[in-house]
Amino acid sequence: MSDADTTGRSRRESAFDSDSVDLAAVDRAKVPPLVRATAEWGWRLLVIVASAYVLLRVFHEFEEVLVPVALAILGAAMLVPVVDFLDRKGVPRSLAVVVTMVVALALLASILTFVVQETIRGFPDLTKQITVTIDRTREWLVDGPFNVDDEQVRNLGNDFTDFLQHNQDKLTSGALATATTATEIITGALLAVFLLIFFLYGGGQIWTFVTKVVPHGTRGRVRAAGTAGFGTLVGYVRATVAVAFVDALGIGVGLAILGVPLALPLASLVFLGAFIPIVGALATGTLAVMVALVTQGWIAAVIALAIVVGVMQLESHVLQPFLLGRSVRLHPVAVVLGIAAGIVSAGIVGGLLAVPIIAFGNTAVRHLSGSAASARRRQAEADGRMYVAEPDEPRWDRREAVADAADTGSPAPDGGDAAGSGGDGPAGDGPTAHRRDDG
Repeated sequence: MSDADTTGRSRRESAFDSDSVDLAAVDRAKVPPLVRATAEWGWRLLVIVASAYVLLRVFHEFEEVLVPVALAILGAAMLVPVVDFLDRKGVPRSLAVVVTMVVALALLASILTFVVQETIRGFPDLTKQITVTIDRTREWLVDGPFNVDDEQVRNLGNDFTDFLQHNQDKLTSGALATATTATEIITGALLAVFLLIFFLYGGGQIWTFVTKVVPHGTRGRVRAAGTAGFGTLVGYVRATVAVAFVDALGIGVGLAILGVPLALPLASLVFLGAFIPIVGALATGTLAVMVALVTQGWIAAVIALAIVVGVMQLESHVLQPFLLGRSVRLHPVAVVLGIAAGIVSAGIVGGLLAVPIIAFGNTAVRHLSGSAASARRRQAEADGRMYVAEPDEPRWDRREAVADAADTGSPAPDGGDAAGSGGDGPAGDGPTAHRRDDG
């Protein structure tokens, strides 16, 4: 092939490329800006939704592993202040982890044993009171304003017995499924404890190793963002434990004063439910009111409802703003939607982990954004530019700005000085002063 042929082909390709560019520009100009912007945002949203779907599928495939990992991270956020305290006091890190784990597991086992014993002890009384309530309800249905036939009321119990007998196979299979679930729970708990030990001992080293897959230019920012997010988890868990304790104490004492059976187990459920904000406290409080209604009557139920509402108001308006507000700044809509999505995707565990995950992500993203802004600001200062991408906050009170300038000895805004000769302050006449200087 000759040089002339090569040159001609290159010219034709260049002309074709320029025509393609021109056609693309013309076609882009014909599309309305609103349609073009909508299309661009549309495919970006589709990519985000597809990525979220893939992550959700991966979570479901590895749920038996990822859930213990998440629970271990929450446990580390709860116990790492104790380990760090012992470490600062001169206790070896390994010994501090062992002591903390032994004390925590012993305390948890003692609480569970006490709650189970109280449940077994109070269950006969609960059954007796439920039976009395059912009998009274039956008498009220027969002799009350509804005037229900006694035979129909009695048939309700017979129908329930027949249902149990005819669905014995399903109940048996459900029991087997429950046994399988119990095995999975025990396995997950052992895995979580195993991971928790290593997270407490060298969580920072593990995070440093994980972030090695991140490009070197952003590795430091990602590590700092993860550390900031974990700090948010520490504050969240600490505040949630305090809120849960106050909720359980208030509702438990109120139920005990009313003489409601199983007051301590119900208080324990309230404590556990408080770890799921808004939804958990509402569900466990409703259960406590229902038990009071069945066992003690409607007057005790109304009093129990008032106690639950009072405790929830104390939690919402005093405890959460004071404790949680400093560590987790999330809108209630985001909390409720996150809990709903977590419950739909992973059940109760998903609802438990939803708010911590959102809080961690919120803090990490804010930290990354702040780090990026700081990096741009440092680069702008290094380049010698006067202004950067992020403008200063506007000063709406010009008098205050001039007063601040006078206090600091710096030039006043709009070209004036600290005395106000060229500004809009109280001692200056603004543009008039500039014209007088020019004249």
